[in-house]
Amino acid sequence: MDRSPADMTLDELRPVLARVLPRHAGFDGWGEKALASAAAELGVDASVARLVFGDDRADMIDAWFQTIDADMLAALPPEVLAQMKVRERIISLVEARLALVLPHRESLRRALAILAFPANARRGLQLGWRAADAMWRAAGDTATDYNHFSRATHRRGDAFRESQGPDREAAATVQSRAVHWPIALFSAMTLAYFGC
Repeated sequence: MDRSPADMTLDELRPVLARVLPRHAGFDGWGEKALASAAAELGVDASVARLVFGDDRADMIDAWFQTIDADMLAALPPEVLAQMKVRERIISLVEARLALVLPHRESLRRALAILAFPANARRGLQLGWRAADAMWRAAGDTATDYNHFSRATHRRGDAFRESQGPDREAAATVQSRAVHWPIALFSAMTLAYFGC
């Protein structure tokens, strides 16, 4: 039996609130007002919702991105991905991710602006890396050398560019072309940048 959000522990409430927050963050920003609106929508006391995230806007965004990662992987379980080529797996994972974030384009824009602040830059990079890593691991990548890092960095850049596209079709076109780029180019860029 499913429990009411009002009866959940703080840890259980976190992903539930995180899935509702983007509906309000697009209008109210990532802050207390959006959190209070999300809590009211779920029938949860606003003071309890504040205990989940406090005043940490980056934590709200992190929780939302965690739900996107989880929902993306749930939409494409391993048995479905196993029937595809690696290239198709990556394309499908990126498209699933886009389908989850594009309805909340303004919330995403505001989230990226918050993560671009110098105080949040490290966390923003960690969240981008986590998303790229989730996609590559789901696609079956088991590399742990510099190739893994260059591929994950490549996917992170593609995902960001696609999220800025005017529509889903254009984003899918950009993403499909990007998958054909030689990974060797990105590996060479990584080697040049990091001096490895």
